[in-house]
Amino acid sequence: MQLVVARIGRAHGIKGEVTVEVRTDEPELRLGPGAVLATEPSSVGPLTIATGRVHSGRLLLRFEGVADRTAAEALRNTLLIAEVDPEEVPEDPEEFYDHQLIDLDVVTRDGTEVGRISEVSHLPYQDLLIVRRPDGSEVLIPFVAEIVPEIDLEEQRAVIDPPPGLLDDSQAEIASSREDS
Repeated sequence: MQLVVARIGRAHGIKGEVTVEVRTDEPELRLGPGAVLATEPSSVGPLTIATGRVHSGRLLLRFEGVADRTAAEALRNTLLIAEVDPEEVPEDPEEFYDHQLIDLDVVTRDGTEVGRISEVSHLPYQDLLIVRRPDGSEVLIPFVAEIVPEIDLEEQRAVIDPPPGLLDDSQAEIASSREDS
């Protein structure tokens, strides 16, 4: 099974290094020197990591055969994809791979059916579960413990505790209005 583990950002310096947006909780396992990664677009890869280091809180990678800034800049926005055994699970029981979450049924704490997870969107500050509802519409659920307190892989379901307004706009609570000031 293939998992997206990073996206290549801009070139760094003149020796072929690139910044990467990490999309794995296990960068030391997936993005270490010697790792061979498939790419999207596939015409760019596969790429073999030559070196990696952290600089100012950002991971920098250099790939074999990429020796200068021009070659590094040509890789910008390329997705890095690792081959993973489908039976492998993250070490932390509170972490999940995207393929484990997709197609889980989503229900509220009281058992009300919400829909099914169709996609996981990885944003800079948190992940979102994209849930397709029975009527075909979609709802975006922030993937945080306060809103998604339970993932039960055996039962193939995610239990959510949505705040007012997340699932139904008519239940939204207005914090304040401009006329109040």
